[in-house]
Amino acid sequence: MRSSGAAAGARPAARKDLGNPVTMPAALLPKPQMRGLLARRMKFHLLGAFLVSVGCATLYKFAVAEPRKRAYAEFYRHYDPVKDFEAMKAAGVLESAPAK
Repeated sequence: MRSSGAAAGARPAARKDLGNPVTMPAALLPKPQMRGLLARRMKFHLLGAFLVSVGCATLYKFAVAEPRKRAYAEFYRHYDPVKDFEAMKAAGVLESAPAK
């Protein structure tokens, strides 16, 4: 004898209010790229690395190298090697040219 309602051993009907996931047809999902993924990513990263290196080189040139060149040019514009030699000779720094 069957009781009123569901049969013995039968699964209860799925209720929509339990949060069953909504499934999408496979045709609506985009296919993942399986070929050429590494090559595509390498192009992107090589271009990025090239641009970053050019930027760093430009920054170094104008922030470090050019001011250094100007500082050396200014130093040697007013540098007198004979006067410097006489000062080191008088201080006794040079062994080959003893102080008088």
